[in-house]
Amino acid sequence: MKFRTLAHAAAGMALLAATALAQITTIEGDVKGTDGKPVEKAVIKIERTDIKGSFKTNTNKKGHYLYMGLPIGTYNVTLEINGKVADTVNGIRTRMGDPLPVNFDLAQAAQKSVNLAAEAQKAVETGQMSKELERGLSAEQKAAMEKQLKEQGEKMKKNKELNDAFNAGINAAQAKDYPTAIASFVKASELDPTQLAVWGNLADAYVQNAKGKTGEEFNTNINKSIEAFGKALEIRPDDPATHNNFALALAQAKKFPEMQAELKKAADLDPPNAGKYYYNLGAILTNSGQIDAAVEAFKKAIELSPTYPDAYYQYGVALMGKATMSPDGKMVAAPGTTDAFQKYLELAPDGRDAQSAKDMLATLGTTVQTKFVDPNAKQAPKKKK
Repeated sequence: MKFRTLAHAAAGMALLAATALAQITTIEGDVKGTDGKPVEKAVIKIERTDIKGSFKTNTNKKGHYLYMGLPIGTYNVTLEINGKVADTVNGIRTRMGDPLPVNFDLAQAAQKSVNLAAEAQKAVETGQMSKELERGLSAEQKAAMEKQLKEQGEKMKKNKELNDAFNAGINAAQAKDYPTAIASFVKASELDPTQLAVWGNLADAYVQNAKGKTGEEFNTNINKSIEAFGKALEIRPDDPATHNNFALALAQAKKFPEMQAELKKAADLDPPNAGKYYYNLGAILTNSGQIDAAVEAFKKAIELSPTYPDAYYQYGVALMGKATMSPDGKMVAAPGTTDAFQKYLELAPDGRDAQSAKDMLATLGTTVQTKFVDPNAKQAPKKKK
C-alpha cells in the first residue's frame, strides 16, 4: 500500500508539472524602422489585460526580441523607441505550442495611421465608424471615438437648428415681419450665444419693430435693441459696423452723447470709411434739430472723405439752416454754403441731389458752374517756345 501511494503521488506530481509547463507561452517578433532596417535596443512592453501582469524586453542588433515564460492570456504589446510609443498591437491572445509572432513595421504602421486618420475623419463627417476603423482602435480609443461621434451628432443637430432659426429670422426681416424675426433670432441666440451675426440682426429687428410705436412699447424695443448690440460688442468689440449700427439705435433712444461716442469708435476702427460714419452722425443730428453739431459732423466727414459728394450736399443744407436775412429782405448764406453745393455738383453733376443743389444756389443768387476742373487730371505738357 505504501509503494502504491508513492507511485500515485509521483504520477500526480508529473501531471501537475506537465500542466504547468503547458500553460507557459512565448511571444517574439522583429522590429523594422520607417527605413525598413532593423531597430536595435527598442523596448517591448507586454501588458496582460485579463489579469494584472507586466513584462518587458529589448530588441537585439537584428531588431529581434523574444519573451519566454508568459502565462496564457490576453496581452497588449507596445513598441517604444527613444522613450516614445511608436506602435501598439492590442488584444494578443497567447497559445500553447510555437512562439506567437508579433512584428512591428513602422513604415506599414505610418501608412496604417494615415488610413485610420482618414477613416476617423470620415466617421466624424458621417457619424458612423467603419469596420476597418473599429478593428484598428483599442477599447479605450473606440470608446473615445464613440463619445466624439455622439458629441458631433449633437453639435450637427444644434447647428442645423441654429441655421434654421437664423435663416427664418432673415426671411422674416426681409418680409418686414419683425415680431417673427425677433422670435427667430432670440431662438438662435439661445442655441449659440457666441454668434455676432445673430445679435446684430436681432438688435436691428428690435430697432425696426420700434418704428411707428410710442410710449412703453417703443421704449421696450429700443432698450432690447441696445441690449442686443451690447452682446454683439462683447463678442467683437473691434467691429466698426456694429458700433455704427449701435449708434443709430442710441439716436432712436435720444442718447446723443453715447451715440457720438459710438460713431467715433466706428470711425477710429475703420479710417477709410470714417467720413461716412461722421456723415451718419450729421444726418442724425440734423433730424434731431442740432444744427450746429450737424454742421461740425458734416465738416469732419468732408475732411476725412474729400471726394464724398453727399457729405458736401448735406453740409450745404445744414449751413442753409444758419442763413440770415439782410435788412433789404435778401437771404445771406453762412460762409461755405455755396462752395459746398458747387463741390457737390462737381463730384456728382448727375447725382440724386443735383437739381436740388442747383435750386439752392439759385435761391442764394449764385450762378451754377457748368465746367469743373478735375484736380486729379493730368495736365498737358506746355509747348516749348
